[in-house]
Amino acid sequence: MENSLPLPLPLHTCHVHSFSILVNRSHALLHFTALASLIFYRASFLFTRTNPILPWLLVFAAEFLLSLMWTLGQAYRWRLVSRTVYPERLPSDDKLPGIDVFICTVDPDKEPTVDVMNTVLSAMALDYPPEKLHVYLSDDGGSPITLQGMKEAWRFALWWLPFCRRYDVKTRCPKAFFGGSDEDLHQDLRSPEFFKERKNIKEKYENFKEAIIRAKEDSNLYGNAKSSTPRDHPSVVEVIEEHPEDSPQENQVKMPLLVYVAREKRPSHPHHFKAGALNVLLRVSALLSNSPYLLVLDCDMYCNDPTSARQAMCFHFDPTFSSSLGFVQFPQRFHNNSQKDVYDSEIRYIFSFIPLIQMAWNGFDGLRGPILSGSNFYIKRKALCSGSRPEGINLEEVKSTFGPSNEFIKSLQDHKHNLMINERNSMEVAKVLASCAYEDETKWGEKACFLYHSLVEDVFTGFTLHCKGWRSVYLNPRRPQFLGTGITSLNDRLVQGTRWAAGCAEICFSRFSPLIYGPQQRMSLLQTMGYAEVTFIPLLYSTSVWCFATIPQLCLLNGIPLYPEVSSPYFSVFLFIFLSALFKHLYEVLTDGRPIRTWRNEQRIWMIQSVTCQLYGTLDAVMKLLGLREASFMPTNKVMDGEQMTRYEKGVIDFQASTMFVAPLATIAIVNVASLVGGIIRMVIVGDWRRMLGQVLLSCYILVMNYAIIEAMVIRKDKGRIPLNVTLLSVAFSVIFLSFGSIILIMSEMAF
Repeated sequence: MENSLPLPLPLHTCHVHSFSILVNRSHALLHFTALASLIFYRASFLFTRTNPILPWLLVFAAEFLLSLMWTLGQAYRWRLVSRTVYPERLPSDDKLPGIDVFICTVDPDKEPTVDVMNTVLSAMALDYPPEKLHVYLSDDGGSPITLQGMKEAWRFALWWLPFCRRYDVKTRCPKAFFGGSDEDLHQDLRSPEFFKERKNIKEKYENFKEAIIRAKEDSNLYGNAKSSTPRDHPSVVEVIEEHPEDSPQENQVKMPLLVYVAREKRPSHPHHFKAGALNVLLRVSALLSNSPYLLVLDCDMYCNDPTSARQAMCFHFDPTFSSSLGFVQFPQRFHNNSQKDVYDSEIRYIFSFIPLIQMAWNGFDGLRGPILSGSNFYIKRKALCSGSRPEGINLEEVKSTFGPSNEFIKSLQDHKHNLMINERNSMEVAKVLASCAYEDETKWGEKACFLYHSLVEDVFTGFTLHCKGWRSVYLNPRRPQFLGTGITSLNDRLVQGTRWAAGCAEICFSRFSPLIYGPQQRMSLLQTMGYAEVTFIPLLYSTSVWCFATIPQLCLLNGIPLYPEVSSPYFSVFLFIFLSALFKHLYEVLTDGRPIRTWRNEQRIWMIQSVTCQLYGTLDAVMKLLGLREASFMPTNKVMDGEQMTRYEKGVIDFQASTMFVAPLATIAIVNVASLVGGIIRMVIVGDWRRMLGQVLLSCYILVMNYAIIEAMVIRKDKGRIPLNVTLLSVAFSVIFLSFGSIILIMSEMAF
């Protein structure tokens, strides 16, 4: 009998959650049956109604759109999986591939430089061979403060990195490390030597912060920057490699490559927002380090666990898995989330803390992988750049896609370090690659790399990669690998939501609409449905929720029933669908270990976003499609406001937001109060409560879930209340809507 070699131990395992699948599919069957009954009821009554047809058709359309959204959303509930990795089984360090880390920042006022440098330092301190780790910071604002911050970060890293390696520190973001407790961070470290060195490093960290603050306050520094602005400045590429006199011995400190990149920006050239910045980093890094794998991070998303790179390599090193693997996505988690989290800043529905319970991205992983999520992913360079240049392809054809740089084209072909960074012309070539005119007359953003044409470049790029046959995996370890700064104000939440909604709506209206483009590229039905649900959210939710928040209420006030009588069997169908959706959501929240208030908060923020940012995002995309508006990008504010943070921690909504966000919320609340009171009075007088009960229950649900809006208008006196002028404006809007709406109903009834 021949001796056989033992099979190597697997680097990762996949767990299919059969019980969750059973619950989801059983609920889907029952809910779908009820929806079919609802549609049959509406269709059968289409030609037999005696009431005005217009409001009835509007409500039917809203019900159909929500039913469509629910159906599409079942795709990522079909097969839930989670994954476990075994990084200790990886080969030795000399066999590990190189990794280029991309970090993007835009505005030092909204994204504090100290916090950005903490992210840079945490990336430099990853548990990975330093000679194979290269950290690039894209400064889209071209700020000299950010460049100075990079130099200060390098000086501090000469002390910080050896300290982390010597004591195997797990939390390698200095701000988080020094802000935590010794009990949480260093359970096994109690030696006097450790605490002495920790004190010394903390002093250097304080000096590092003070140096950045002084740089920002230095009027001369600002004076040197007067010739350039965030939207008009030349390209700057600089390798940071200073060694101060007081640094540790150079031969004892192995440092990763650290590169500052400010791409050229001119008002006459489109810069394509974050996708443009990432593509510049892709070109510059190909020239300097050309690592086969990239880690992309937001500027506030620091590395909370130094082992994330090794965990990702467990998938990229699997010979049966890696050839088709495009990227490994980690969840986005936040260090400042309140337990009450009234804005759903943690986005629990997508990035749950409990791996076995989480829904959306685990469900996508059960298909062909999660959507690219903008940050915290390790992606294969080959997936973005279409691999090496095939033999026989005309060089001019390649340059029509990737640009005129021979050095960059060579890097695509070789997939290895091409130019030494100390060559005389390397920095000049890098500046050309970072110029705003480099992509002119090329196909950047169409056939390769991080794609343009959408504010959500992550969703768009991930969708295209999946269409090309690449797959992805979602890894959600118990210890958060990355932690960012969550949103703590309503205004920031809705500004961010508007940007996301506009980007998704752009995809929805384009030729890349998943329901059209996905089948053309032979994407599976379930994966197509999942992408369609994500991109159709702004359009379908905004229209349907606006309808449900106003039309039944207007009809209630005018005594027009839109739902079956209580005695009708179909009333039970409507009631079942309503309760089924609510209790399924409640079940997911409770099984995730969250209190009932999380369910209420998520219901409320869903309604708030639907009638505000998702509507505005959809309108923004439509106007851009018609050529009436150019795409705009407003970065999320990362600066903490003390009073807003206090209210957020207490679970109190801060309505210090733009009037365009607050006025619709107040208007809908007033409309529902007026309609409910007037409708109940009419029901008592006329006695037709059996016909109107459905609309009464709907208004009650909306008001109960959004009581905070009424409270902010009538009861609260703090700065976070709804201003009186906004309340009066909303009252005027409500009177106009109810008056003209009633006239239209009367006219349509007479016409009918």
